[in-house]
Amino acid sequence: MKRKALIVSIKGTSLSRMEKILLSKEKPWGIILFKRNLKSYNQIKKLTAHIRKLTKNKHFPVLIDEEGSNVTRLSKIISHNISANFFGNLYEINKIFCFKILKHYIFSLSKFLTELGININTIPVLDVLRNRTSKVIGNRSFSKNKKIVKDLGNFTIKNLHLNKVAAVIKHIPGHGAAKTDSHISMPKVLLQPKKLEQIDFYPFKLSKAKLAMTAHILYTKIDKSSVATHSNKIIKNIIRKKLNFKGILISDDISMKALKYDLVTNAKKSLDAGCNLVLYCAGKTNDNFKLIQSLPYIDKFTSKKTSEFFNFLR
Repeated sequence: MKRKALIVSIKGTSLSRMEKILLSKEKPWGIILFKRNLKSYNQIKKLTAHIRKLTKNKHFPVLIDEEGSNVTRLSKIISHNISANFFGNLYEINKIFCFKILKHYIFSLSKFLTELGININTIPVLDVLRNRTSKVIGNRSFSKNKKIVKDLGNFTIKNLHLNKVAAVIKHIPGHGAAKTDSHISMPKVLLQPKKLEQIDFYPFKLSKAKLAMTAHILYTKIDKSSVATHSNKIIKNIIRKKLNFKGILISDDISMKALKYDLVTNAKKSLDAGCNLVLYCAGKTNDNFKLIQSLPYIDKFTSKKTSEFFNFLR
């Protein structure tokens, strides 16, 4: 499967001439959409149909980060001011009722995304809240209770998949112990591995999600020189072995300030460390081309998992 190891992003609500060339000639693995790309129901359907026509693939991966509440890309089209933390609180009050409401919510959201031509939603957030967790996570997390996070996370994945929308667990191996926002600077977590394994890593273990997104976090007691996204030690020994994640591993956005190199170096370091795909979210055309022309085609593992993903969507 000839496809570059890059998920691209675009500038506006329709494709520019160069973006059409990017999608039709350069073979990115997928595309992620943001609020700047989404204006109305009909416009989104037209955009995703155009993307699939150019890529000649009716199952071409189209991603969105639609968590609800603080993180919603579809606020101009739908209003679902509901957070993961709402479900975590409801779980503690009435577990059975929580699952019924969450199932209905996921079904409705998935149906809408499918109508729009979107087949991957980058949820659930499996980060466990701590007393000083960065506000960038906040109510995007289900709970301070690791078991609630795992339970609701697994339920979310299962029901997304039942509705033919792929889940992306994040931010593996866990963002909850970070006190700063990785969009702005590099967070450092000083906790010992055993403590991280007991709490932060716990919800990610043995996940059945088809994709996972890395954390741009420096876990100093595991790898003092590289954030998880750039750490072969963390990806190989923690994510792949201890957590036994068997799906496609995506870097978080390589244009975030937590990564200290230029875009191409950030991308190459992510792939060298063991990420299968690189995510680029800023939507700058020149950078899309610079990246895609610098990066390799996906490896055999990613190709196999991509084929499985297409079969899953049928």
